[in-house]
Amino acid sequence: MFYVGLDLGQRQDFSALAVVEREEQRFALVPAPRQLSVRHLERMGLGTPYPQVVKRVCEVMGHPKLAHGSRLVVDATGVGAPVVDMLRSAGLGVRLTTVTITSGERAQGEGERWRVPRGDLLAGLEVLLEAGEVKVSKRLREAERLVRELEAMRRVSFSRSGHKSGGGEHDDLVFAAALAVWRARRAENLLGGTRLPGI
Repeated sequence: MFYVGLDLGQRQDFSALAVVEREEQRFALVPAPRQLSVRHLERMGLGTPYPQVVKRVCEVMGHPKLAHGSRLVVDATGVGAPVVDMLRSAGLGVRLTTVTITSGERAQGEGERWRVPRGDLLAGLEVLLEAGEVKVSKRLREAERLVRELEAMRRVSFSRSGHKSGGGEHDDLVFAAALAVWRARRAENLLGGTRLPGI
């Protein structure tokens, strides 16, 4: 099963995509967390118009491996709502989950519409990376940038509103990957297994 995270940029931020595959467990006697593998990372050019972002998402979601049964997870914060409407109108044929990133204390929502604290998204990704449950291939063109973003986020303090209070590396790839990982783990936890922050 594939989960595609889309973090939407604005004029000063990049839009980014991350494709995460959840390895399916077969014939396991004891349920265990499934391995998550980051298969694709992509950061679109600064200022890419949203119609082009939607077009690129359609191209990625149209890949033969993703065309059936994959999930698209979109950051619906701020400008996200109109882009979500454009994606729905594009007839992707996949389930679309919207996530509004908040500064709250816990995730709220149902079905495919959620409000998730920024800290939960980031902590979930970081904990799973450190535990070896999320793998990122070093062969991916943007793998090093993802690592730099993660390291920069550890150093930068954030205001209560959830925005950066200082300069530093962008966080677009981190959030694209975090959205995909959050949705993949949420799907797993509905079937049982360990609970993650925000899930």
